[in-house]
Amino acid sequence: MLVVTAVAILITMTLALIRATLGPTVFDRVLAINMFGTKTVLLICVVDFMTGRDDFLDLALLYSLMNFIGMVTLLRFTEYGSFGEEPVE
Repeated sequence: MLVVTAVAILITMTLALIRATLGPTVFDRVLAINMFGTKTVLLICVVDFMTGRDDFLDLALLYSLMNFIGMVTLLRFTEYGSFGEEPVE
């Protein structure tokens, strides 16, 4: 059953990559990349349950935090055009 779940997650990850490359707007691409990151965390958790190694859950938590911080910085860059402070007038 876990193998079927892993294959289904891999299929949805492939569909997310297709949407990221073909997305008509930047926000479609950002959403697809965010979905890919979330599915990666789910895949790491499924592999953890398949192998019985509990240290993969720590890696999944770390990857989810990195995904969140990456999405916030990417959206900030798309909104303001830079990562730095905006000049005060």
